[in-house]
Amino acid sequence: MPLAEVGVVTVAPGDIGLFTELPGRLEASRVAQVRARAAGILQKQLFREGSDVKAGQALFEIDASPYQATYASAQASLARAEANLMQARAQAERYKPLVEAQAVSQQEFVNAQAAQKQAEADVATGKAAVQTARINLAYASVTAPISGRIGRSLVTEGALVGQGEATPLAVIQQINPLYVNFTQSAGEVIALRRALESGQFKRAGGQAASVRVLLDDGSEYPLPGKLLFSDLTVDATTGQIMLRAELPNPKGALLPGLYVRVRLEQAQAGNAIALPQQAVTRSPQGDSVMVVGFDGKVKPRPVKVGSQQGGQWVVLDGLKAGEQVMVDGFQKLRGDVPVKPVPWVAPGSKPPVPAPAASAASAAAGPASAPASAASGVAR
Repeated sequence: MPLAEVGVVTVAPGDIGLFTELPGRLEASRVAQVRARAAGILQKQLFREGSDVKAGQALFEIDASPYQATYASAQASLARAEANLMQARAQAERYKPLVEAQAVSQQEFVNAQAAQKQAEADVATGKAAVQTARINLAYASVTAPISGRIGRSLVTEGALVGQGEATPLAVIQQINPLYVNFTQSAGEVIALRRALESGQFKRAGGQAASVRVLLDDGSEYPLPGKLLFSDLTVDATTGQIMLRAELPNPKGALLPGLYVRVRLEQAQAGNAIALPQQAVTRSPQGDSVMVVGFDGKVKPRPVKVGSQQGGQWVVLDGLKAGEQVMVDGFQKLRGDVPVKPVPWVAPGSKPPVPAPAASAASAAAGPASAPASAASGVAR
């Protein structure tokens, strides 16, 4: 009676990255509200809603005629102050040799110098007024404070804006890169740190700050992100620690507010073994696997299981390199009856292609035909 075939995997210890999947939410890296800083009637909207804009790009135009008049008035006042300064400076310079010759009194010379100083102050005040009027006139043209994607317009042409407060006009969000905010249990962080300190785990290498994002449909976003920081305190209400990662989004495929799952490699388990889930039996008494011995007999073996990674259990202790762990064919076991271990093939993968039978038969027949031919030659 032929031996029952069971699927097995050969134990091959190695360093296995310990990944943690956490729920997260995408957030724009920069958000700016476009507000009206000048009061007046909104005359033009100069952008297309939902488009990308550059910093400094004109977005709205507010009626600038009052500000142009104020600017012109400030320039006229400055010109008058400069004319008064020229007259006061000339009078002070004319009185200087006269007071030395005692042709005018010292008091008149002091009054001329004071008039010059006052005229200089009036010029400085006029320049400040011109600058203020220029700034207010520039506010009539509303520009983008940052580069990013602009949303819908919050006001329409003809609306009175900026009257008493800075009226919101639109919102610009910078979505390349995006931020991913997620939280992790403080207990998991503490347990991980203890395992690292005890030497059970080792720190991940150069990719320690690398994160991957899984979308709602289970697919993985092709571009990796990087971990920016971990919060210094634990939220007293939830017991969670806030973390943030930066995610490139050059094509704008991801949008702020989207919920995702973040896969973060926080450490590596040395000399660990990854086994399919069906190979491990978990019970209140402990975890175990079925090991096929050299004699073909199957025996249970207690193991120490760590975390779950990619649909497989990470076994930290209990197995040796080269041992064969049973994965499939448990229903074929009959007590201590030996079995025939064959390599287990994961569902959806291609089994190994055996050598063609015809080639093997011809190879076996080739050496046998040579003696037969020699024998016939001798008979002749």
